[in-house]
Amino acid sequence: MRKYFFISIFIISSHLIFGCSKNDNPVQTTNEQSETIVEKYGALKVNGSQIVDKNGNSVSLRGMSLFWSQWGGNYYNAETIEWLRDDWKCAIVRAAMGIENGGYLENPSYELEKVKTVIDACIELGIYVIVDWHDHHAEDHLEEAKSFFNSISAEYGSHPNIIYEIYNEPLNVSWNSVLKPYSEEIINVIRANDPDNLIVVGTSNWSQDVDLVINNKIDSENIAYSFHFYSSTHKKDLMDKAEKAINAGIPIFVTEWGMSEATGNGIIDMVALNEWSDFLENYNLSWCNWSITNKDETSAALLPSNQKLSEWNENELSESGKIIRDYLIRKNSQIFDELTK
Repeated sequence: MRKYFFISIFIISSHLIFGCSKNDNPVQTTNEQSETIVEKYGALKVNGSQIVDKNGNSVSLRGMSLFWSQWGGNYYNAETIEWLRDDWKCAIVRAAMGIENGGYLENPSYELEKVKTVIDACIELGIYVIVDWHDHHAEDHLEEAKSFFNSISAEYGSHPNIIYEIYNEPLNVSWNSVLKPYSEEIINVIRANDPDNLIVVGTSNWSQDVDLVINNKIDSENIAYSFHFYSSTHKKDLMDKAEKAINAGIPIFVTEWGMSEATGNGIIDMVALNEWSDFLENYNLSWCNWSITNKDETSAALLPSNQKLSEWNENELSESGKIIRDYLIRKNSQIFDELTK
């Protein structure tokens, strides 16, 4: 009944953004590009509450987040990234490097190499990449984070493709006394190597309380603030927080959002999904959808039976995977088409 209801609304409402994926969506390639996404937009900057391109024009990057690297590392490869660019029309990919639970803290070299593989692929393919310190307790891992971001910024800081996300989702900790001081230390490390690429800072309560930054922003150039939501759980009260921050001049980057419940599982609330998509489009926000993995949960874009790294057909995508692929193609195809002219 939910799917039928959504299809009916899609037919009668011209402003509805999300629709059901069509089985006849052609594979759209960009092998003959005369320029790349990164060549088109260049080094990203912050201007007021907006993220802008090299010409000062507001830009909205849309793409996908990979899953935690220690559990979804098989997708941290050039083949997957190329498919996400060419078939899904991703302008950006997020490398979510897991820190605890068998991640970077236990296997730093192994996890670092996964992230570098994704970075190298994104640079080669000319799309943006978010290098994400995917942690819930980063203030407890300050020295490890400084070492990691020093290494990444020293090696890749000259490439405009790079976006640093220095703290994925803090828990219920203070912006003023914990998160801002942590962020300032990491920013100083990055800026010693990379003076201008975009840095995205995590905010309190799972990167939801972005309004707490108002009147206490970090005093540095090209800093944005992360905002996360899961549309089937988070509704107008969270949307209002983000809107309040934007109206106060806070630049936000939706580095992670899902169409599931906050657990990553549960229903897909199509009404809420369309309200959130309107919000993203109305404020021209950049985002990455969670996530490219074949885990048996709603937010996973691939079915558990799908073991392929690329060339996924409709029958190998989950419901959320079909919806987000269709949306990315419809919203980003014109941008990619312009690259071939």
